[in-house]
Amino acid sequence: MGDSLGIRKPTLEEVAAAAGVSKMTVSRALRGAPDVSPETRERVLKATEQLGYVGNQLALSLSSQRTNLVAVVVPSMSNIVFPEVLAGISVGLEGSGMQAVFGLSDYDARKERDVIRDMLSWRPSAIIVTGLDQPEDTVKMLRSAAIPVIQIMDLDGTPIDFNVGLSHGKAGEEMARALIAAGRRRFGYVGSVLERDLRAAKRKAGFERVLLEHRLAFIGQRIGDTLSSVCLGKYLTHELLRAEPNLDCIYYSNDDMAVGGAFAGMEASRTDDILMAGFNGLELAAALPVRIATSKSPRRMIGEVAARLARGSMVTGVPSSGKITAFVPEIIGIE
Repeated sequence: MGDSLGIRKPTLEEVAAAAGVSKMTVSRALRGAPDVSPETRERVLKATEQLGYVGNQLALSLSSQRTNLVAVVVPSMSNIVFPEVLAGISVGLEGSGMQAVFGLSDYDARKERDVIRDMLSWRPSAIIVTGLDQPEDTVKMLRSAAIPVIQIMDLDGTPIDFNVGLSHGKAGEEMARALIAAGRRRFGYVGSVLERDLRAAKRKAGFERVLLEHRLAFIGQRIGDTLSSVCLGKYLTHELLRAEPNLDCIYYSNDDMAVGGAFAGMEASRTDDILMAGFNGLELAAALPVRIATSKSPRRMIGEVAARLARGSMVTGVPSSGKITAFVPEIIGIE
């Protein structure tokens, strides 16, 4: 059948003939089935390229009840953290025949639920979701999907299925211990929308637990009502320093905010006596002319491990690795 321009589209039969295999083998090769040899798959892909054939993945899914898609839901693309996670997922899926599709939640639980529902309707082979704090209706929907659910970035909670990440509560605790060991005592805090950025809230809570152990507390804090950014970090740091000029350390919800704080500190000539501390280990923070302490998170590796788990679902329907893969962030920049 031709399209609206009268150009005839190549058929599955023609791809099979060009590759010297059956139509069923072509279908299985394009779906990424594990029982198709790499050599056969290569012949099929070469034939599709020569003929300009584009398969209908939805049609291919009707027999298998799933596509070769891996659904990925992240909260934001406004800083480098989640693009690096997505890059790791892409690397981890290379050569598998699986394709990642991405959706954004904007740190909004209701929007996340709607995005997940839409993605599940595409019959993905697996779904990768950020965090462990989905509402019960979203958890129920994910459990009912009957595919591997891989929750990433956070270990503080109960996973639905598979879990790859780090403990944000412990990350906050360890940063506080390191800063106190370095002699810091007069702490402030700068963050944003902690009721939505739950992982940042967990880091703050962990930090405060250690302060309490040492009979300390945040002397002052500023929490913005918009998503984190360099500009917001700078603005809130100026506000905090005007109210509490005697601080010797400010803990930030992430490195974006800490970089803004460093700019504010430079403008106020306070970078010699105040240490800014963040989270993520961004290259931007390391490139500044002033020191920023941070917890370096292995976000790209988290993405790669999650992708490998998703790949395992194509073989048996269940990932082959362990249920929980835990990472520990590296604290840098204090000394």
